[in-house]
Amino acid sequence: MMKSNGSGNGNSTTFTVHDRLGAAVAPNTNTTTCSLNISTSTNCQSMSTLTATTTPNNSNTNLMPAGSLSSATAASCNIATGNSTNNSLTTATTTTTTAASALNGPNQHQDLVNLFECPVCFDYALPPILQCQSGHIVCSQCRQKLSSCPTCRGPLGNIRNLGMEKVADTILFPCKYQTNGCLLNLMHKHKLEHEDCCDFRPYMCPCPGASCKWQGSLENVMQHLWVAHKSITTLQGEDIVFLATDITLPGAVDWVMMQSCFGHHFMLVLEKQEQQFFAIVQLIGSRQQAEKFVYRLELNGSKRRLTWESTPKSIHDGIQQAILLSDCLVFDGATALLFSENGNLAINVTVSIG
Repeated sequence: MMKSNGSGNGNSTTFTVHDRLGAAVAPNTNTTTCSLNISTSTNCQSMSTLTATTTPNNSNTNLMPAGSLSSATAASCNIATGNSTNNSLTTATTTTTTAASALNGPNQHQDLVNLFECPVCFDYALPPILQCQSGHIVCSQCRQKLSSCPTCRGPLGNIRNLGMEKVADTILFPCKYQTNGCLLNLMHKHKLEHEDCCDFRPYMCPCPGASCKWQGSLENVMQHLWVAHKSITTLQGEDIVFLATDITLPGAVDWVMMQSCFGHHFMLVLEKQEQQFFAIVQLIGSRQQAEKFVYRLELNGSKRRLTWESTPKSIHDGIQQAILLSDCLVFDGATALLFSENGNLAINVTVSIG
């Protein structure tokens, strides 16, 4: 349904309210030994404050309505390495190998790494490693979906391959997003943790709702939004007003707007679930980039003010977990009506460098 809203200077802005289900957005080596030492740290930070005060209402910023979507509801992490591990493996030809926790660049153990390749998904089978009676292995994720060995069709069994597990403790495995550009090789115990935070991991469409299944690289997110979600309004500047219209609409509703400033794009979302409203900002960028900014949301009414200040979420993480934990500006329907005018709710949004 198309609506038009007039601004104070006589110009009009057209926006769309549409169904969320229909459209939403160097090793040291000798003859037998290899040794590497690489250190890492994990740093996850977040901050948030919520204050409610009573003050006069005076807001003078550009006003424009946000695109809305309706119907059923659809910290900086730097991961690297910590411990150097020494493991010994004795085979027909005795070899002792010491591997570092991570390495950027070509993997010198690639021939050994290939032996761990899962025949189903082509990822790697990591400890604990189970084999069939013929010695074939499969990764733990694929094993849960199989009733027989994908190589020989024999029973899977529950036989631990301790030899392969010892080898896995001594070599580095490439990140699963290697084909996307990640050059990091890691010990298996750090691999999953890194991949969860890897900047080369595909990004999902950040629009609220479950209907858009797009995923791609970070640099392609904005192009996707411009092409597939054209109804979303974009405002320029670090201080804008996000206008959510018809906040009394029944059911679960999302209002979405983009804000561009400091060379980045921010997505502003107001989500209504039953009689609760959740307002949040997410950066179209990585976790490390998001940690550089602070956003402030402010509702102003007759001698009333409600504010929230926090670090924006990265689209790497999305906003649903933050909404679930109420890690955003939260207010009920009665409060929304208190700050609204003619069924429309104006939220002052300010983005600054933290």
